[in-house]
Amino acid sequence: MTEIQPDTPQILQADDPGWGSAGESAYGSGAPSDTTSLVSEVRAYVYENGRRYHAYSQGHYWAPNDGKQNEQLDIFHHVYSLVLDGNLHLAPIGDHPQNILDIGTGTGIWAIDMADTYPSARIIGNDLSPIQPNWVPTNCQFEVDDFTKPWTYPRDSFDFIHARGVYGSVGSWPILLREAYARLKPGGWFESVETTVAYFHDDGPRGEGQLIPSDSPVYKWCQLGLEAGERIGKPLDVAGKKEYKVLTGVWPKDSHMKDIGKYNLLNMLEAIEGFTIALFTRVLGWSLMETQVLLAQVRAELTDKRNHFYFKMYVAYGQKPPVTGQEEGIDLRKREMRNTIPCDMKTARIPRSRYPRSPALIVLPVTDPKPPPPTESYIPY
Repeated sequence: MTEIQPDTPQILQADDPGWGSAGESAYGSGAPSDTTSLVSEVRAYVYENGRRYHAYSQGHYWAPNDGKQNEQLDIFHHVYSLVLDGNLHLAPIGDHPQNILDIGTGTGIWAIDMADTYPSARIIGNDLSPIQPNWVPTNCQFEVDDFTKPWTYPRDSFDFIHARGVYGSVGSWPILLREAYARLKPGGWFESVETTVAYFHDDGPRGEGQLIPSDSPVYKWCQLGLEAGERIGKPLDVAGKKEYKVLTGVWPKDSHMKDIGKYNLLNMLEAIEGFTIALFTRVLGWSLMETQVLLAQVRAELTDKRNHFYFKMYVAYGQKPPVTGQEEGIDLRKREMRNTIPCDMKTARIPRSRYPRSPALIVLPVTDPKPPPPTESYIPY
């Protein structure tokens, strides 16, 4: 298989702001396991600081599941679609996949679109919250499930497993990848889509890919979010084969990029409260008032057209080869299957979002001749 090299995003030109004092905005102002049946137990919700959260596996995910946050998830789906030029995935899964799994499906919008795109396929979406619509295509179904626990799906059962925006939920990426690998059919594909927490800009003499200034409220918000993730054992390390810039705001000259920026600004204005309140109040010990003051500063900075901010999105995908019976693993630094025999699976180098110049190495064993005793952090096979 020919190796796909990472795309090199271009430095983007900003449109003439025409205005742009702090607080001015194109949008105006405004504040902002076990698979379980859909029974009353999983429909019981937890309410905190005016937002609604899931009750099943309570606390495993920090974002709300109320109407406001669900609308934001659907807006973000549109942003993903714009960035990927309308593609629902990049993995070459063929025209007739039969079984597809979407973990952390959220509102189910991606799974529903996949069901419409592949009418002969069976699509399963799982999530901690039963927030998906009741009326869906006949080939699409949803389950309440915690994908961070041992999976109950049969081995070698899926042609495609998809994970998007599950940062903050995954305590161990190697365990998640091992679970997915075991459930893929030989020749099946796994795809992960994640974004950086950090924001960047291309202005000034240093050029492309600079972190935004450290005295920025957005920078402070991002760093505190990373700190909270570290404390709960769910930091974000982004794996990427294809890299994209996701603009925030209507500042780009290019009309397509301006559309991305417009919808992503709307996405972020809807998202930041839900992304923040539980982490800051539960984990960092902030008061609700302190959190809201910072969020007001973040909103003002994001809506200032003079700030040419973006974050990065990475799409990584790989294929499970035919079963060899020999010990296999995935070396994401070398971009290939680590195997005792040649294998054509290619994966990607992982840039750490918090340490952009430091490569990460994950060697993922699929079989272990001497597995350790079962613990919460290791799933034996």
